[in-house]
Amino acid sequence: MSRENIVDGVQNAPHRSLFHALGLTEEEQARPLIGIVSSYNEIVPGHMNIDKIVEAVKLGVAMAGGTPIVFPAIAVCDGIAMGHTGMKYSLVTRDLIADSTEAMALAHGFDGLVMVPNCDKNVPGLLMAAARVNIPTVFVSGGPMLAGKVDGHKTSLSSMFEAVGSHSAGRISDEKLLEYECKTCPTCGSCSGMYTANSMNCLTEALGMGLRGNGTIPAVYSARIELAKHAGMAVMELVRRNIRPRDIMTEAALLNALTVDMALGCSTNSMLHLPAIAHECGVELNLDLANRISAKTPNLCHLAPAGRTYMEDLDEAGGVYAVMNELTKKGLLRTDCMTVTGRTIGENIAGCVNLNPEVIRPIENPYSETGGIAVLRGNLAPEGSVVKRSAVLPEMLVHEGPARVFDCEEDAQAAILAGKIAAGDVIVIRYEGPKGGPGMREMLNPTSAIMGMGLGSSVALITDGRFSGATRGACVGHITPEAASGGLIGVVEEGDIISINIPENRIELKVEDAVLAERMKHFVPKKKGLSGYLKRYAALVSGGASGAILN
Repeated sequence: MSRENIVDGVQNAPHRSLFHALGLTEEEQARPLIGIVSSYNEIVPGHMNIDKIVEAVKLGVAMAGGTPIVFPAIAVCDGIAMGHTGMKYSLVTRDLIADSTEAMALAHGFDGLVMVPNCDKNVPGLLMAAARVNIPTVFVSGGPMLAGKVDGHKTSLSSMFEAVGSHSAGRISDEKLLEYECKTCPTCGSCSGMYTANSMNCLTEALGMGLRGNGTIPAVYSARIELAKHAGMAVMELVRRNIRPRDIMTEAALLNALTVDMALGCSTNSMLHLPAIAHECGVELNLDLANRISAKTPNLCHLAPAGRTYMEDLDEAGGVYAVMNELTKKGLLRTDCMTVTGRTIGENIAGCVNLNPEVIRPIENPYSETGGIAVLRGNLAPEGSVVKRSAVLPEMLVHEGPARVFDCEEDAQAAILAGKIAAGDVIVIRYEGPKGGPGMREMLNPTSAIMGMGLGSSVALITDGRFSGATRGACVGHITPEAASGGLIGVVEEGDIISINIPENRIELKVEDAVLAERMKHFVPKKKGLSGYLKRYAALVSGGASGAILN
């Protein structure tokens, strides 16, 4: 389906009459129709500037000889949705975004698309749609927020959530909490650390679907407007050359993205999104690949929450291309993959040097010889679980302690803030998985409370839910099978000993097999009364280990 199918010929005169109703001239109808998928809204800070990005894209498309036409995509702010029922509606929007974009693109015969996302679920949702629709497509995001500043130190959203825990522990005053509140998020854009939104926007560059700087140029910089114009021009070249998303997002490109993910220390949510994107491309990307790639990929960046550098620092240091160029020094990337520039990865990153070895470690001097994410298996997670290894304190890489069991996030949060968690504990939060939540809520409130109350060096947390990219510490998510699907996490009892060994990729419930077999024999997973979209989602969604894909 393309413009010719709905515009050319006598039989399409009714269609042309509707284009005239839109105010489109005959000249505009004769040019390639480029759909611009705008995630603009007035409730998400990462999206409030997207109207300006869209206008720049439109200008770039028009300058290059196309006819730009805008249609919308929804987006949820994970920060605003955090810690309440709203978070059940975050991950589930990824599929709504993919489905609705597919419907709009194919119903109206677009020749090409420019996707303008920014935050957590609409970047992967639109990547899924691009693969599914498979017409020439370029990505340009709204860009990251600048870091805030408190007491002379840069801050980000994770600092704000941890400040709540510090306040609850009496470590900071009401006045200091208010200062964090007013200064932590100082501009529009996706929150300033290597959280999920910025992780996925960076990975558009690694995949070849975004231009240089798409992941890192700050939202408030004029260079972001220039980038948007170039994205509009680029899609026209893709249309002319008929280069499509599945020509770009090949198996090799997806493995490149996973490699860059490990080097950057991206959000654990990338372990949900990359398999789902790969699925739309007809490629299987399983969790075992993650450990194999991690084993040979050095971690080169410690952006917040893992360290004290931010997206603006990564941009100034040379951005994603500089990281990729470091990786080629050990032959860790396929450089012959095609990209939206019409050139290969190798051609794109040639000469992109690392300008700040404190932000991007040289490959000879990495933070660690292994990647930023680890997949753990064991009797608690036979199908897999995920931890952001680069954001775990060294003393917590191996931990064993008694289980403190909660059947929802709110109960765990209340116990943490009430001082009921002791050093050495392993907090277990279950019935928060894709089916059990449903929607696999992020556990940023409890993980931030742990850090803010000074327990980060002694307390671990495991869940069949997931984490925000802002989470740091010994936090293991995506436990699969989840409790609602009959997973062993559902029969963990208060005081059971749980062993986490991140270097050995193991997570174990240390209870005798005969005891566990008896518990499982009588285990009936809890059911929740559901309605509407969440009911349909829970009935169709797969486990976290396979990307929470709808079957």
